[in-house]
Amino acid sequence: MKRINYVRQMLVVVAAGALATGLAACGGSSTPQGAAKPDADSTQANGSASISVAMKTPTWILPISVPGKTQGENGIFRSMQWPALFDFTLEGNAKYNLDAERSMANVPELSEDGKTYTITLKDLKWSDGTALTTRDLEFWFNLIKYNKDEWASYRKGNFPDNVASFEVVDEKVIKLTTTEVYAPGFYMGNQLAALTPMPHHVWAKTADDGQITDDDRTEAGAKAIFQYLKKASEDPASYGTNPLWQTVSGPWKLAAYTPSGEVKLMANDGYLGSDKAKVKEVVFKPFTSDDSEFNTLRSGGIDYGYIPAGSISEKGYIESQGYKVSPWYGWSITYMPMNFANPKTGPIFKQKYIRQALQQLIDQESISKVIWQEMAAPTCGPVPQKPGKAGSLDGCAYGFNPEKAKELLESHGWKVNPDGVTTCERPGTGANECGEGIKAGTELRFVMISQSGFTATSKMMAELKSQFSKLGIVLEIQEVPDSVAVSQKCKPDTECNWDLSFFGSQASWYYPVYASGQRLFATDAPVNLGSYSDAKADELIQKTLVSADESAMQEYNDYLAEDLPVLWMPNPVAQVSAYKADISGIDPQEPTLGMYPQDWSRK
Repeated sequence: MKRINYVRQMLVVVAAGALATGLAACGGSSTPQGAAKPDADSTQANGSASISVAMKTPTWILPISVPGKTQGENGIFRSMQWPALFDFTLEGNAKYNLDAERSMANVPELSEDGKTYTITLKDLKWSDGTALTTRDLEFWFNLIKYNKDEWASYRKGNFPDNVASFEVVDEKVIKLTTTEVYAPGFYMGNQLAALTPMPHHVWAKTADDGQITDDDRTEAGAKAIFQYLKKASEDPASYGTNPLWQTVSGPWKLAAYTPSGEVKLMANDGYLGSDKAKVKEVVFKPFTSDDSEFNTLRSGGIDYGYIPAGSISEKGYIESQGYKVSPWYGWSITYMPMNFANPKTGPIFKQKYIRQALQQLIDQESISKVIWQEMAAPTCGPVPQKPGKAGSLDGCAYGFNPEKAKELLESHGWKVNPDGVTTCERPGTGANECGEGIKAGTELRFVMISQSGFTATSKMMAELKSQFSKLGIVLEIQEVPDSVAVSQKCKPDTECNWDLSFFGSQASWYYPVYASGQRLFATDAPVNLGSYSDAKADELIQKTLVSADESAMQEYNDYLAEDLPVLWMPNPVAQVSAYKADISGIDPQEPTLGMYPQDWSRK
């Protein structure tokens, strides 16, 4: 069963990733949850075992992320100790995609007017034996409410701005009322997913020797408490010794922490959740480079690592050394923005037939199979295909069709010049003319900003350049370490000369369970780098946020898949994992790149 983890939705455009490989992705916002359980019938747990994992050293422990500390390793580290309230799954037909068994609360009850969510906590305890209550949830909410501008997941108008009231009914029940009606799937999966109990009885103070108070219920008090906790979290060297961090609600407790070095977590024996740890200890081991990690993997010195993209040919050797090799599929899409705001080439991209022609020159299936060595799958539209899907273009709006692409160009007034430069011969706005804003003699010549450092990406760009040239479309490839920084969303009265941009070597965008596109494809959306704007798309995106009709998401997907706000590209796996064959419970790896060692066991 694939579970949903909201670490990845805290990632901003191409942020650092969870494991030592530096998994990269764009993402929305929320908090971590979920994991896959091993098959109890086929696994013999070994409660004394230790498992080592290739993982960057976490640098943030507080279950309220701040800007600059949203990397995946930080979210995994926190969620192992302080999991969020709800757990989600992509599989099955569970209400709101909730995993009722593994969530810390029951499935919420929604009022008839669609605004009030009644949430009932399960009978759980903190690691010191204190009951976990709604006061712990209120404590987190108060700190978020009064410190929202310091919360990395905050987006104006979203949570907590859209909470009209947060009512504590009793120690087990809260009622949360929204300011307006939202689609329940969206509000549960993308908003309430952030709710995380924090130990009020330990953390509600402003000094190490301070008294526990209810001051978090006031703005001044909540700010003072948050600053105290934030300062403690800014001191990683004290993580292993600070008593604050020893009161946890999750299946793991911090045992040892070395700045820039190893981190050890031990099983929380007092944990009452269904996913109790099956091994005694997990060790995060950082590496200085892919090469150093891979050398250790080859020698059998790490239990759970990865094969770098440039070393996939050694898969057989790694398997012969007692490892299982497993692609890590993500709940993600990969795409290439076109710059609609570029004064020179924007008018070209605004012609739908041009976008259709370009898309049909991208042989996603062959690129996925040959260049990515079957470690990628086609992207068909804004809503991801199910993780692990075979990845054909069956059912997609566009396939690889150079003849159709040529026909589209010629029928709209372009003189196609194979291996030269195709130019506009019939300017104008008629059905058989080049289109508004395109002058006679305009060339199909574009600068492509691409992400460097990935062999497969470089080969893919070369393939695109070759394929496009067959129809006289000239691509100048410029590889840079950070293609997003070079191709930011254009602002008025500023130079804006990029044409196409690719930053999807490890996927472009990781979604929460509810894959709405309000941050990606809505007019003026914050990560709409190409400035795509379409009234129908805006209408359908808004519908996914407010409608309880499950067909809203399908309508949105179908329209944008065909309208091409971006060019859809092969979606690579997050990484090619390798783990010792005597470990069970890792597969299937969690599609939003969470990691849940409590589900692992060792024979």
